[in-house]
Amino acid sequence: MSLRGVSKDALVASATIGLLLTVGYYVGKSLRMDIFKSHSSSLRRLCVLQRTMEDELNRIMVACEQSQFMANLARLIRAEKAIEIGVYTGYNALSIALALPQDGRLVACDVSEEFTNIGKPFWKEAGVAHKVDLRLQPALRTLGNPPLRSMVRRFQDSFNSLGRVIRPAEDDLETKSIDQLNKKLHKDARISLSMLTVGDGLTLAFKL
Repeated sequence: MSLRGVSKDALVASATIGLLLTVGYYVGKSLRMDIFKSHSSSLRRLCVLQRTMEDELNRIMVACEQSQFMANLARLIRAEKAIEIGVYTGYNALSIALALPQDGRLVACDVSEEFTNIGKPFWKEAGVAHKVDLRLQPALRTLGNPPLRSMVRRFQDSFNSLGRVIRPAEDDLETKSIDQLNKKLHKDARISLSMLTVGDGLTLAFKL
């Protein structure tokens, strides 16, 4: 293609756009790798383990970007205590525990010893096992403990249930429950609420 007749400004603009796209691609690719490398070895190994698990429930694992974001929020507000309802194999529990101080405490609620046992070695390897208070019983029983009610800042993932909250099926009790919770939080004047489209949805609720 001949460049004859093309203005100098157009050529400069075209070259600049090409350079920016090249630099953007390189920086983006490098940044993704740097973010991945910034995870502890335990987080990387557990993440890979989760991705390769031959289990039909692996879809319930928290999105990596959600877990990283919640851990950074915990650092930002200098959280010392946290509650997780639904531990699965412990990826997010590890992420949050790493964000807490050495004397911090994560109350981890689940009912499956089989799945939570997968994460325990990784908690120990990362040096945070002493922070994780695993409660293998229904979460309602654990949350009935008065001291736990003082943990008022709430981060809830999966608020949009993969978009199903827009029109939940009649037999989809899980999505209906999420929809009801979203509506209840929206009407609660005692909290400051934000719903973010990170992963499959993330709700932030801060007590006023």
